[in-house]
Amino acid sequence: VWRGVYQIGSGASVQPSLGLAYKGFSIGAWGSTSLREGFKELDLSAGYSVGGFSVGVTDYWWAGQGAPFYSDYFKYGDTHYFEGTLAYEFGEKFPLGISWSTMFAGNLDKVDGERKFSTYIELGYDFRIKGVDLTCAVGVAPWDAPAWLTPRWGDKGFQVSNISLKASKTVRITDSYSLPVFVQAVASPATDDASLVFGISF
Repeated sequence: VWRGVYQIGSGASVQPSLGLAYKGFSIGAWGSTSLREGFKELDLSAGYSVGGFSVGVTDYWWAGQGAPFYSDYFKYGDTHYFEGTLAYEFGEKFPLGISWSTMFAGNLDKVDGERKFSTYIELGYDFRIKGVDLTCAVGVAPWDAPAWLTPRWGDKGFQVSNISLKASKTVRITDSYSLPVFVQAVASPATDDASLVFGISF
């Protein structure tokens, strides 16, 4: 479930990540492989942050093994999405975050040869109740967004695609080992759908 939208063919998944950071600069890789159908995704990212501001670029490839429309990894123009993101976190006294992400390259963001600059804007607010970390978020597509809202939904202009509440907690298993878990309720008015997501980190 990404930006409120269920990713067709994914199901329960293992999602490893790898990252390096130094003095505000970061690079990372994130992957997802479905336990049921073999759906595969690999995303690469680079970014820089200072104070509450951050800027980043992501290369998305989710048309891997088992995907409904399988495509080769190294055909970058035809099989990848490239997105730039600007974000700002106001800080602990006012834990509101805002991000703006726009697809800027890759043929999959084009319709009839015209680039759509598919965009996602999200507001998120963090708070804590009785030892549980909570994040509520609202995300919208301000205009047509065929890159991440499929053509069935992505050509309708402004749409609210994500209204969510995420609860996270680290559960102590032993004195030396704890298990981070989360549950997230997600509703998507844009796709007339809702999901409940559960995750465990190791």
